[in-house]
Amino acid sequence: MHSLAVLLIEVGALLVALGFLSRWGSRIGISPIPLYLVLGLVVGSSGILASGESTEFLEIGSELGIILLLVMLGIEYSASELVTNLKQSKKSGLLDLVLNSAPGFALGMLMGWGVVAAVALAGVTYVSSSGVIAKVLRDLGRLGNRETPTILSLIVIEDLVMAFYLPVLSVLLIGTSWLQGSITLGISLVAVVVILYLALRHGDTISKLFSPKHPESLLLGVLGLTLLVAGIAQQVNVSSAVGAFLVGIALSGQVAEKAEKLLSPLRDLFAAAFFLFFGLQTNAVDMVPMLVPATALAIVTIATKIATGYFAAKWAGIAAPGRWRTGFALTPRGEFSIVIAGLAVGAGLEPWIAPLATAYVLITVLVGPLIARIPEARWFQRLLPLLA
Repeated sequence: MHSLAVLLIEVGALLVALGFLSRWGSRIGISPIPLYLVLGLVVGSSGILASGESTEFLEIGSELGIILLLVMLGIEYSASELVTNLKQSKKSGLLDLVLNSAPGFALGMLMGWGVVAAVALAGVTYVSSSGVIAKVLRDLGRLGNRETPTILSLIVIEDLVMAFYLPVLSVLLIGTSWLQGSITLGISLVAVVVILYLALRHGDTISKLFSPKHPESLLLGVLGLTLLVAGIAQQVNVSSAVGAFLVGIALSGQVAEKAEKLLSPLRDLFAAAFFLFFGLQTNAVDMVPMLVPATALAIVTIATKIATGYFAAKWAGIAAPGRWRTGFALTPRGEFSIVIAGLAVGAGLEPWIAPLATAYVLITVLVGPLIARIPEARWFQRLLPLLA
């Protein structure tokens, strides 16, 4: 069969399956994220996909999914809100770094993998998945909640920390000179500052480039600008998600409102592709030997993320229900964790890091959207007076 025909059949069948899973998830009252992941895991491990074109197509779609999830999150908030929340979250960001990197580093040392591997594993456990969290917040209707800016501040801080961490990790893994690593880090910092400055100081000017009266022009222009900035950010070792988020922050007024409506269907489509592709890339057989340490690590770091979110929200003056919603929402790890593990294995470091990280991320991504609903459960609300 012609390769294009195979591509269309495979992708079409997967999208139909995703549609049914989304409908089923809504009917039983859960986020469809775990269902998308399980479908990808089953299809990927079974070898059903015969053509490389299908997985390449979904890989590109998954990248677009992360970018669109984050630009839509940015649209929800103004530049002033971002600056205020980042200033207020400095202490929370430090707590997040210490509490959630320590378990990964400790496990790496306990496994006898050495300091460099332990540093890599610390990054895996530290950074939450901005894509998964964005989807969960939207699915649960919490984008307008008082605690959501605190969650977003921590996500942005983590992504900015990655701009420092990844160049340093590359130096440790590859053994390049500290001068070269410092240059890479400097470029990353300059890129972050420039993008942040343009978003904060010239957001109104950027919004004026687009007209809310012309939907087609607005859709093409905003999507193009988002991809352009995200690509530039990625090229200089800054998260493409940070670039996309700051584009969303820069948009305001009627342009932001109209862009949100136009981009929503694209976001839903490519976000589903992201979670499906993540499952496709996971080989269940490789994960089996690492299930016990991965599960133990997941239990510990889910607890540390909940603690991080709780105290961050408490310091922001948010009431007890919002503190717990913040903590539970932050538990999924995802795209960055897999990237870090891939860098480590690609540099010839401990080969078991990849299956451990994959099992760990899959556990947190499956469990995270489910436990995010716990603060709204009646039995939990009855316990709130004791837990506050």
